[in-house]
Amino acid sequence: MTSLGTAENPLRVAIVGSGPSGFYAAQHLQKQLGAGVQIDMFDRLPTPFGLVRGGVAPDHQTIKAVTKVYDKIAADPTFRFYGHVDIGTDITHEEMGTLYHAVIYAVGAQSDRKMGVPGEDLAGSHAATEFVGWYNAHPDFRERQFDLTQERVAVIGNGNVAMDVVRILAKTYDELKGTDIADYALEALKKSQVKEIYVLGRRGPAQAAFTTPEIKELGELADATIIVRPEEVRLDALSAEDLERNHDAMAEKNIAILQEYARRATSDTGKLRPPKKRRIYMRFLTSPVELIGTERVEKIRIVKNELYVADDGSLRPRATEWEQTIPVGLVFRSIGYKGVALPGLPFDERSGIMPNQQGRVLQNGAPLPGTYCVGWIKRGPTGIIGTNKPDSIESVEKLLEDLRAEKLLAPSRPTRAALEALLAQHKTNWVSFADWQILDRIEQAKGMAADRLRVKFSRIDEMLKALAERKGIKEPSGD
Repeated sequence: MTSLGTAENPLRVAIVGSGPSGFYAAQHLQKQLGAGVQIDMFDRLPTPFGLVRGGVAPDHQTIKAVTKVYDKIAADPTFRFYGHVDIGTDITHEEMGTLYHAVIYAVGAQSDRKMGVPGEDLAGSHAATEFVGWYNAHPDFRERQFDLTQERVAVIGNGNVAMDVVRILAKTYDELKGTDIADYALEALKKSQVKEIYVLGRRGPAQAAFTTPEIKELGELADATIIVRPEEVRLDALSAEDLERNHDAMAEKNIAILQEYARRATSDTGKLRPPKKRRIYMRFLTSPVELIGTERVEKIRIVKNELYVADDGSLRPRATEWEQTIPVGLVFRSIGYKGVALPGLPFDERSGIMPNQQGRVLQNGAPLPGTYCVGWIKRGPTGIIGTNKPDSIESVEKLLEDLRAEKLLAPSRPTRAALEALLAQHKTNWVSFADWQILDRIEQAKGMAADRLRVKFSRIDEMLKALAERKGIKEPSGD
C-alpha cells in the first residue's frame, strides 16, 4: 500500500473547533503534507472562527481581519468545514477513530472561573463571558438579560476581557453603531443608564494583565472619564524591584499611562475636572469578598490587598484589614476562563485542560493514540491570537512524529463519504464553508442597508432558515 500521507493515501485528520488554534493546526498540516492530508474541521455552531467572531470586541475590527488568513486555509482543496456538528452528540470520539488517523481538539476554554464569595449567585452578578457573548451575537448568549438601568457597575479583573467589557459599557451609541456589535445589544446599550464603572484588580498596576493598547483606549472615549488614584499607581518597593529585574516593557508603559491618568483626573486645585457622562474608576490591590443584596446585587464589599513574595518568587496579593463597601447594581467577573470536559476524553478538573505532553493527549500518564490538543484546552487561557500559532505547530509536529513512527489510529473507513453517511444517519444538518460564506454575505448586506459593518445572525434556527431560503431547499446540507 502507498505510504500514509501521500495524495494516493492521504492522512485523515479531524480538527474539533474552528478558532485560531484549529486553523493554525490545519495550516501547518497543509504546509507539511500538501495534497497528502485531508482535514475535516468541526464546530458545533454553523459559523467558524471561534472567539475571533464570538469573543473579540466589536470595536476591534483590525484584530478580526485575521479571518482572511483562515479563509485561505479553508479554500485549500485539502480542507472541509462541518459546522453545526456537536462532537459527543452528532458524532462521538469513538466514531472519530473509525474515520480518522488523528483527531486534534481545539475546543478552547468554554466556561468561566467563579470568585467564590458570598452573594455571587445574586441576580445582577454575571460572568463577563456571558456579556461578551451577548454583545457579540453568540447564539449561546442571545437570550441573556443584563439590567442596564443600574447606574453603578463593578468589573472584577484587569485583563483584556475586563477592559473590553468596560469599554463597551462606557462607549456612546455613535461609537458603537459602526461596529458589528449585535443589533439588540446596540439598542440596549443606547438606553443604558450606567454612569459609574469600578474596575477592581486584586494586584497592583505593575501586575495588571491588560495590554497597553487596551488601557490606552480607555482614555480616548468620547463621553467617559477615567479616574485613577495617584497612591494606587505609585509603585511599591516589591513591584519596582520586580520591574527592574525583569525589564517588563509593557508593564512600564502601562504604569506610565495610568500615572498620566492620575495626573489628568485632577486640576491644579485638586478638584475633579468637569465630568463626562460616565466615569471609570480604576482600582488596584482590591479584592471582592462579598456581594450584598436581598434579591439582587446592591453593594460589593472589597478588601485592600498588599503584595508579598510567594515561595515561587512571584508577587501575590494578601488581604489587609482595610475594607470598603461600594453601592453597585451590576457585577461582571472576568477572572479567567476554564476548559470543559468532553465525553470519553481525559480531563484535568483542577487545571481545566486536557492532560497532555506538548500536545499529545495523555490518559493515565501515557499518550492516547492519535489524539492531540491545541490552544486553551492544551495550555490554559493564556496569550493572544498569535500565541496559538507556535502552540499549534508544536502539537502538529508531534502528530507528524507519530505518523513517521506509525503510532496513529487505524480507521476502518477513512473517507469523507463515510463521515457524511454517518452524519446523515444521525440526521445532522451540517453546514459547509460555502454555506458559511452565504451567511457572511447576508450579514454584510444587512449591515450595508443599516449603514453598519454587518448585522449578525444570533440564532442558529435563523441561520439555517436563511440558508434554506437562499439555496431553495428545506434544510442546509453539505457540499
